[in-house]
Amino acid sequence: MADPSSYRPKPGQIPDSPGVYRFRDAHRRVIYVGKAKSLRQRLANYFQDLAGLHPRTRTMVTTAASVEWTVVSTEVEALQLEYSWIKEFDPRFNVKYRDDKSYPYLAVTMDEAFPRVQVMRGAKKKGVRYFGPYAHAWAIRETVDLMLRVFPVRTCSAGVFRNAERTGRPCLLGYIGKCSAPCVGRVGAGEHRELAEEFCDFMAGRTGTYIRRLEKEMTAAAEDMEYERAARLRDDLEALGRAMEKNAVVLADATDADLIAVAEDELEAAVQIFHVRGGRVRGQRGWVTDKVEAVDTAGLVEHALQQLYGEESGDAVPREVLVPALPDDPAAVTQWLGGRRGSAVSLRVPQRGDKKDLMATVGRNAQQALVLHKTRRASDLTTRSRALEEIAEALGLDSAPLRIECFDISHLQGQDVVASMVVFEDGLPRKSEYRRFQIKGRAGDTQLWHGEGQDDARSMHEVISRRFRRYLMEREKTGEWAVPEGGEAGSAGAAGEAPAAPADDGRPRRFAYPPQLVLVDGGQPQVAAARRALDELGIDDVAVAGIAKRMEEVWLPGEDDPVVLPRSSEGLYLIQRVRDTAHDFAIRYQRSKRTKRLRSGPLDSVPGLGAARKQALIKYFGSVRRLRQATVEQICEVPGFGRKTAEAVAAALAQAAPAAPAVNMATGEIIEEDDGAAVTEGNGGTTE
Repeated sequence: MADPSSYRPKPGQIPDSPGVYRFRDAHRRVIYVGKAKSLRQRLANYFQDLAGLHPRTRTMVTTAASVEWTVVSTEVEALQLEYSWIKEFDPRFNVKYRDDKSYPYLAVTMDEAFPRVQVMRGAKKKGVRYFGPYAHAWAIRETVDLMLRVFPVRTCSAGVFRNAERTGRPCLLGYIGKCSAPCVGRVGAGEHRELAEEFCDFMAGRTGTYIRRLEKEMTAAAEDMEYERAARLRDDLEALGRAMEKNAVVLADATDADLIAVAEDELEAAVQIFHVRGGRVRGQRGWVTDKVEAVDTAGLVEHALQQLYGEESGDAVPREVLVPALPDDPAAVTQWLGGRRGSAVSLRVPQRGDKKDLMATVGRNAQQALVLHKTRRASDLTTRSRALEEIAEALGLDSAPLRIECFDISHLQGQDVVASMVVFEDGLPRKSEYRRFQIKGRAGDTQLWHGEGQDDARSMHEVISRRFRRYLMEREKTGEWAVPEGGEAGSAGAAGEAPAAPADDGRPRRFAYPPQLVLVDGGQPQVAAARRALDELGIDDVAVAGIAKRMEEVWLPGEDDPVVLPRSSEGLYLIQRVRDTAHDFAIRYQRSKRTKRLRSGPLDSVPGLGAARKQALIKYFGSVRRLRQATVEQICEVPGFGRKTAEAVAAALAQAAPAAPAVNMATGEIIEEDDGAAVTEGNGGTTE
C-alpha cells in the first residue's frame, strides 16, 4: 500500500487548466482516468487526509504510485480524451458498463449494390443503416417478415444471391412475393435501392406517407373493380399496422430522443436506455456496472453518455437526450454530443408531461434490471457455494455456514425500537423463517435500561437473548439440550415442563434450528453484545460476525481489526445482501409501528371500545375537543353507551393531554380538530 504523499506533485507543478489525469500503480499500469476543468483543484482533492476520502477513492490513491496529466484547451477535448483513454487502458477503478449480451440490430446494408435487410450484432459498420437495438433477434425477424409484403427487399446472403444469379431461379421468398428478386433481374439495382430507402424511411418513423399512399391505391383499385389488388393492398396495410403495433406510440409529437435512467445501490448500478424515434420506442438496451469508484448519479449518467455515443455519429445521436440528472458539466457534454451528431443536441431532465411519465417507466425498467441481475447472481448454485466457502475461510469457520441469521435494530430517535431477524439457508432467503421483535428492555440488566434510548448494542443483546432462549427451550422439550442451571432460560420452569412461549416470538418450532453464523448489522459494539448474549446462555458453537455499512468491513468478537473481504468476493456480496434484507425488513416494521402510533388517539386505550363506537362518539359530539369537554352524563346520552363505558372514556380523555392545534403552514390558520388529536411527526430519520 503506497503513501499518496510519496508521489504527490508540488502545488506549483499542476496547471490550473482543463485536462485529463491518469493514476498509475507501481507496475506503471493505468488504474484510473479522470478529467477536470481545473487539474490543480481536482488533483488536490486526492491528496487530502485519507480519513476524509471516500473508501473507494482511498483504495485507489493507496494503490497508485504516480500520477500524470495532459493539458487540453477545452472541457470538450477533456471529455473526448478521457473516453479514449478509458477505452484504451481499461482502468480497474473506472466505472465500466458491461452488457449481459450483445444486442441485435436491424441493419440495411446500403453500401452494397443490392442492399440487404438482416440481423447484425457487434461493432457498427460504415455504410450500414441500423435500427434498434432490440431485446431479441426473433423480434426483428417478426417485424421484417411483416414489412417484406410492402417493401420486398433482399434478405438473402451473398452466397444464396450468387447461386440464384447463376441458376436463374429465385429463392422461395421471390416466388411468394416477399422479395423483388433482383438476383434474376425482376427489378434493377436502382429500383431495388429505392425499395430499401423506403424501408429505412418507414423504420425511421416516417410512416404516414406510405400508409396514406397504400390507402389511396387500395381505394382506387376497388373503384376500378380490381378486387384482388385491393385485397392485397388491404393485407399490406394490416401487415404494416401489426408492425407498427410492435412499437407503441409513447410521445405524440413524433419526438426523436433517447431516455436514460439509472437504478443504483452501494455496490452496483443498472442503466436502461429507451430509443424513441418518431414518437415510438424503437429499441431498448441496458447495462449493469460495479461502482468501483466514488460516483453519484450525475457521474453515472456521464459515463453512460460516453458509452452510448463515444463511437457514434450523425443520426445515431438523437436530437434530444433525456436523463435523470445532469452531468457536473452539462455544457461541455452537450457540446460534445452536438459534435458527434453534427448539429445541436438537447440534454435535459424532463420535468412534466409525457416525457416525464416515460422517464418513470424507463426508471422502473432499470430498477427491475438491477433486481434481476442480483437475483440471477444470487440464485446461481456455483456462485452461492463459492460465497459460503469464502465466508467460512474469512471468518475461520470449520464449515460453510449453511444457515445464516441476521439481526438489525431500527428506531426513530429512540422511539418504536424494533428488531428484525432474517434467515438465509444455502445462500437463499427463507422468508417463512423471518421474524420481527419489539424491543422492551429488562429490569434485571446490569445497567439502567432506557426504553426510549438509542442503545443499539443493548437492543441487540436483548433480541439475541430472546431468540436463543427460545432455541434452548425447544431443545429442553425434546431432551436434546438442557437449559443451563442458573442461565437466562431458567425462568422457563423445571426440566420437562413445556415453557410458555412469548406471544411475539411466533410458533416454537420455528426457533428450533440453530444457525451456523449469526450476522448483526453493526460494528464492534453490536458484535460484542451478541457474543455476550450467547455466552450468557452457554452457547459456544454459533459464530458471530457484524458488518459495518460505511466501510463494508466484517467484525469478529474480541478482534481489534476488521476482516476486509475483496470487493470482488462473492462472500462479501452475500453478506451484504443478507444485511440489506434484514435492514429493509426492520425498517418496514418500524415504519408500520410508527404509523400506528401516530394515528392512535386517547380513545384507543379504552377497553372494549371498537371503531364503530368511537365513530359514534365523534359523530355525536362533532370532534374530540368537544368530547373531551363533555360530562359522563352527556356521554351516556350516546346510544349504546352505559355509565361504566362513559366513565372509562372520560377518564382516558382526562389523562391524555390535549395536542397542540394543527396549523396550516401556508395561511397560518389554526385547524379545528374533527376526527382526533392533531399529531405531528418529527424530522428525524430512521436509525439503524
